[in-house]
Amino acid sequence: MATTFTLEAINQITSTIISGGIKVHRTLGPGLLENAYLACLCQELISVGLRFETQKALPLFYNGTRIECAYRADLIVEEAVIVEVKAVEVMPSVFMRQLRTYATLADCRVGLLLNFGAPTLKDGIKRIVNGFPA
Repeated sequence: MATTFTLEAINQITSTIISGGIKVHRTLGPGLLENAYLACLCQELISVGLRFETQKALPLFYNGTRIECAYRADLIVEEAVIVEVKAVEVMPSVFMRQLRTYATLADCRVGLLLNFGAPTLKDGIKRIVNGFPA
């Protein structure tokens, strides 16, 4: 995947995603299922013209064998940012490890974990970088 983007462009994409997530969270509040937040976030991304794929099946290579659809990415935006959407009261540390692994497997430069179960989305945002300047 690995589309080439400048640091400024990546930061603009992640900022736009986060702004859309905050708008969704302020409108709906916590307490819904992840799919509801994901669908609304997609509408926000459409409204600003970002390209994305939802529930994209991604392969895993294991011992030289390609395993199709080893996992599904909630969102891949502009072929550079992977977004995982959660709606949990407490975010276990395994979610961050999963995001790092998913970003590596998807060859995405940045990963965002958006937890819509947090009291404010600002409290539920985690960002990782994968082979890209922080």
